[in-house]
Amino acid sequence: TCPRMGARYFLLIFMCKSDTIEKNGEDELQMENRCFLLDGGMGTMLASRIDMPATLPESVNITHPDILTDIHRAYIRAGADYIYANTFGVNGHKLRGSDYTVDQLVGAALRNAKAAAAAEGRDNVKVALDLGPLGEMLEPMGTLTFDEAYELFREAVVAGEKHGADLIVFETFSDLLELKAGLLAAREHTSLPVFCTMTFTESGKTFAGVSVSSAAVTLTALGASAVGINCSLGPVQIYPMIQEMARYTDLPLIVKANAGLPKDGAAVYDIGPEVFAEMAPRFIEAGAAYIGGCCGTTPAYISAIRGAVEGLPLPPARKVQSAVCSARETVALDRVRIVGEQINPSGRDAFADALRAGMTDSVLDLVFAQENADMLDVNVSLPELDEPAVMRETVRLIQSVCHKPLQIDSANPAAMEAGLRACNGRPVLNSVTGEDAKLSIILPLAKKYGAVVVGLTMDEAGLPDTAERRLEIARKIVERAEAFGLRRRDVVIDCLSLPVAVYPDQAAETLKAVALVKRELGVRTMLGISNISFGMPDRERINAAFLTMAIAAGLDLPILNPESGQVTDALDAALLLCGAEQGMLRFLRRDE
Repeated sequence: TCPRMGARYFLLIFMCKSDTIEKNGEDELQMENRCFLLDGGMGTMLASRIDMPATLPESVNITHPDILTDIHRAYIRAGADYIYANTFGVNGHKLRGSDYTVDQLVGAALRNAKAAAAAEGRDNVKVALDLGPLGEMLEPMGTLTFDEAYELFREAVVAGEKHGADLIVFETFSDLLELKAGLLAAREHTSLPVFCTMTFTESGKTFAGVSVSSAAVTLTALGASAVGINCSLGPVQIYPMIQEMARYTDLPLIVKANAGLPKDGAAVYDIGPEVFAEMAPRFIEAGAAYIGGCCGTTPAYISAIRGAVEGLPLPPARKVQSAVCSARETVALDRVRIVGEQINPSGRDAFADALRAGMTDSVLDLVFAQENADMLDVNVSLPELDEPAVMRETVRLIQSVCHKPLQIDSANPAAMEAGLRACNGRPVLNSVTGEDAKLSIILPLAKKYGAVVVGLTMDEAGLPDTAERRLEIARKIVERAEAFGLRRRDVVIDCLSLPVAVYPDQAAETLKAVALVKRELGVRTMLGISNISFGMPDRERINAAFLTMAIAAGLDLPILNPESGQVTDALDAALLLCGAEQGMLRFLRRDE
């Protein structure tokens, strides 16, 4: 664990050519073709000057402002362009029973930092509000609710903007859901850029089990300005994790490694500045735009890293694959992926009855029965239920036992938001139609919560009966999604499979529409496979045949029963015959 002691760390920023910060403060943080330095370890410096209070290290902002200002000034003289205010542990949870308020401590810390910049004649130095974990785990691992965490972070970030912070930094997080609460609070209540870093063990997971890829995917989708890794490990151990993170985000990456480990428990670490700095060029090559240090680093590390990166070219822009994830498992949308359809009361009387009786834990049987799916569709729509409440609880239950990404499936915007907010990771949102009223409500939800959104090719005129009309509606959905700030790669189009028993000519139109959407719009496609066979005998045979035809037409995300042997056999064979490497691997593993 990190001996924080209210520590602040330095960070070297290697800026990108493109402006990636979607904030009002982007003028101050405009990506430039030069390096920016942040300050170093505040805890180490303070401990060498005073006896630190054990319960509230940040109180020194008020009790010893001159010492804090002196430390900030020392870092500015050393070349820091950005300094972190001494606010890591300032939140309402940790301040309960203390003599200080969040507003008092945040204000004092920011004033000290800004006074240091003014004293050095450096009005261009930027000051960050630095926030760490709340000190209490969120449900289900702890007792703190998501909304309670959100409110605690909201209080801190509002105080930060009020007192003049130039950006917000969330660092040293292990729980992705907690960090999501903070990031949402910052984005919804301030206009400041937000940097987010998590701390990982040598296993490539945080103590809460969060994977590197899931952190990158989720925080990028939620609108962070930069993402990365800090604390816990030295630069050599962090290097492969940054390589992994670069595969899943095109944001600037942050690296803040520790100076190794403390020697014999003392506040002296085992990696010196020169050795520490040797990794800096490799981090830049891997895609890092922000390089710095965490525990054990000092001003000497700033000088060493600065010398190591001076004159190095900027890293090239990265193209990344769209992906969805839970906190622990990432699914890249780079090939055909199975969406499990079983969590749905429609046609499942036992599940519907259980939901009506308030037995939301009945969903767990349906979760365990879909282990072959890549992600799970979650639909709890029954007219007599409080759907938002049931959706929220169902998502929480599923994620307590299952690490697959989720697809939030509802026609109720309130239930959609409840599911999106509760989801730990990046979900799919199913769905929006081409109706103007629904586009204006649901697309902002997808943007706010970073979801991949599914568009159904129907509008105010109802279900179109031609492929060309479906393409027209799909184009409208894609263009409107882009206008709301979503990327085309994060839009999926469902061309609607209709029951062949009722619409005998529509299967061909659906398949034609899938091919048109793939060719004309270049987005991913989805279909509910079992819809095609409603009202027909021998449904599995029909589903299997339709699935193979749909894959040949360009289907990416079939919604189906992953435990149906006939359908999944058809999937494996279709992928094999289409020449997909995925198909060969699935087919050869069938008898394992």
